[in-house]
Amino acid sequence: MEYIENLTFDEIAVGQAATLVRTLKYEDIQMFAVLSGDLNPTHVDPQYAKSAGFRDVVGHGMWGGILVSNVLGNEFPGPGTVYVSQTFSFERPVRVGDTLTVTVTCRRKFEHNHHIVFDCKAVNQIGEAVLGGVAEVLAPQEKIRRPKVEMPELELRESKAARFEHLIKITEGMPVIPMAVVHPCDRESLRGAILARDRNLVVPTLVGPEAKIRAVAEELNLDLADTAILDVPHSHAAAQTAVALAREGKVAALMKGSLHTDELMGEVVASATGLRTERRISHVFLMDVPTYPRLLFITDAAVNIVPDLVTKADIAQNAIDLAHSLGIPEPKVAILAAVETVTPKMQATVDAACLCKMADRGQITGGLLDGPLAFDNAVSIAAARTKGIRSAVAGQADILLVPDIEAGNMLAKQLEHLAEAVSAGIVLGARVPIVLTSRSDSAETRTASTAVAVVMACHKTVKAK
Repeated sequence: MEYIENLTFDEIAVGQAATLVRTLKYEDIQMFAVLSGDLNPTHVDPQYAKSAGFRDVVGHGMWGGILVSNVLGNEFPGPGTVYVSQTFSFERPVRVGDTLTVTVTCRRKFEHNHHIVFDCKAVNQIGEAVLGGVAEVLAPQEKIRRPKVEMPELELRESKAARFEHLIKITEGMPVIPMAVVHPCDRESLRGAILARDRNLVVPTLVGPEAKIRAVAEELNLDLADTAILDVPHSHAAAQTAVALAREGKVAALMKGSLHTDELMGEVVASATGLRTERRISHVFLMDVPTYPRLLFITDAAVNIVPDLVTKADIAQNAIDLAHSLGIPEPKVAILAAVETVTPKMQATVDAACLCKMADRGQITGGLLDGPLAFDNAVSIAAARTKGIRSAVAGQADILLVPDIEAGNMLAKQLEHLAEAVSAGIVLGARVPIVLTSRSDSAETRTASTAVAVVMACHKTVKAK
């Protein structure tokens, strides 16, 4: 056990000193900004910092100050110390990678009130003065030795907005595509379409009751001046019209608005007028999970309820093709079940074994498949090792192929609501990609999903050439 121990007033002599050495990391700047609320762009905006004459962002001046507080509070004098006053002068900026040596030296002691005055200074790795100051404290009179308190671990994570931005950035350099937005008659679906337009992802055609669409736009102060609207009386007509536009090649993608999934997908899968291909239609959630080092594809959590083996083969191939379009050359596919062994009592394990053999025989191509794998073994190398699983997929899966829609839906929503994942939802296997999100999803989720649709549409165009 580690202990923290003080020096009492009587144990400290004039001229006695203590030091602390610390190197500034970019994470320190971010953490200080978060805790203090000081978002001065000199510290947090690299582009601004360069334009202001710095090479890069610099640390907050008071970061050096908290190192002085560290020395005073932890060891010199340490536990029981009470701050009375502190002054600082800041001599030069501290940049990421600079190593500060902070020295606190006893200048004067006052017997009548047990105050001590300390000279405080910090120099960088080449001996240049960075910080100077004077601290006055009430020093402890009794010896204190206590176990160090275990503090919570603090972890910096990118904001959801920044992680959505990562998904959108995959479209850099790609052309804007035409997209039909089906019945965008509520706040988030219309905002999502307009945000995608304003991010130069799509040229949207809004398909639905024009009066409703314009009423929502007016409420949200959204500009529809340059956006086409196809006026149809209701959501079912909107689904029919949008699917017809895609079938005729007038749009390269669809986006679901404020209508039920069954209503849209019923038109998509209609044998005579829909958008079927030789491949079974399926859905993928692309999830950015803060605790996982890569994008995670979950399929199928929205379209196929209880897929059979043949359907699962198409679901796997659809997800692999999507991964290819996103620049993943050989995605790792974990076929999920409750256990890692094949047992006839659990159909998911039998299907997993068959899918792996189908991949061996070239019936599923472009990915690396393994299963059955339980969820922990699919995403945790440590869990896989504990169970003695030797696999190139276990612990580092890109794609999680779930046994049925219930398992997939619960998994995706657990990651979103309990693990702070951000997600995009896309339907694959149709003639055009279809942005399919929950009616409760935000405009940002819809925009990120649109970015994926743009990548798929552009990838399809390139392959066709």
